[in-house]
Amino acid sequence: MRRREFITLFGGAAASALPFTANAQQPTIPVIGFLGSESLDLYAGRLRAFHQGLGETGFVDGRNVAFEYRWAEGESGRFPALLADLVSRKVAVIVAVAGTPPALAAKAATATIPIVFVTAGDPVATGLVASLSRPGGNVTGVTSLAVELGQKQLEVLTELVPAATVIALLVNPANPGNADTLSRELQAAARIRGVGLQVLHASTESDLDAVFATLPRLRVGALVIGSDPFFNSRSQQLTTLATRHGMPTMYPFREYVVTGGLVSYGESFTELYRLAGAYAGRILKGDKPADLPVQQSTKAELSINLKTAETLGLTVPLTLRARADELTE
Repeated sequence: MRRREFITLFGGAAASALPFTANAQQPTIPVIGFLGSESLDLYAGRLRAFHQGLGETGFVDGRNVAFEYRWAEGESGRFPALLADLVSRKVAVIVAVAGTPPALAAKAATATIPIVFVTAGDPVATGLVASLSRPGGNVTGVTSLAVELGQKQLEVLTELVPAATVIALLVNPANPGNADTLSRELQAAARIRGVGLQVLHASTESDLDAVFATLPRLRVGALVIGSDPFFNSRSQQLTTLATRHGMPTMYPFREYVVTGGLVSYGESFTELYRLAGAYAGRILKGDKPADLPVQQSTKAELSINLKTAETLGLTVPLTLRARADELTE
């Protein structure tokens, strides 16, 4: 758990303009409680985008707003305690990111502190909000395409690995709503692409090792890693396992590709977190979450690691190179 505390200091001409009293108190600045499902290591780019959006509303970290960061490290069981701590500190806004579970946990923790979420799927179906246009209550945020990208992921993967007749999907059974939706999405996409699909499960680090060991027996030619906080917090372990086992793998986010993964197709975190930052700023200025429609990001990005493709003996078609948003050498 990491935390930064910021104190607003007044000096120079500003201080001389204020009458001195022995009991004078420094003006306080609002604090945003930021709950991440994963680890700080994954959030550098996302936090830059969040602060950009926040800055668009006039708030700058350390100047007129402060942060309390809490990281669950992929362990959803930590949400209640982390949120109870943020609520006890009377933060002005709670930002719950990287999945529906932290957003639902935040909603359960407080009915009064405004909440901004960044999540995938339908926030109405999961009970986060009453409707997209008028969320109601103290919750609003940004939703993405994470569970609606299966067909595109299969399309890209079969172009990269045309010899693969069986593709595996890895999901986390501890996150059943997300796992079931991803499985349905990929099964439909696999039928369209004319390939077989094996759905595999992992919710612990030892499970991950076991999954990769079973892939040859199942004659799996390529693998899709489902979007899940547990997997995202172990991105390095997953990319290392994929390389060690020579398994062409599709990942949900570009961060995997930057650290050695083969390919990713998923929503743009830059857009998601910029929008969330802007909403947090608007709430600090007095807007009510109930009146802020849930925003839907429709921007997706394709990233390919050319060096990893070469290591796996794969030729990246020119058509894929042309469509990629990012090529890592």
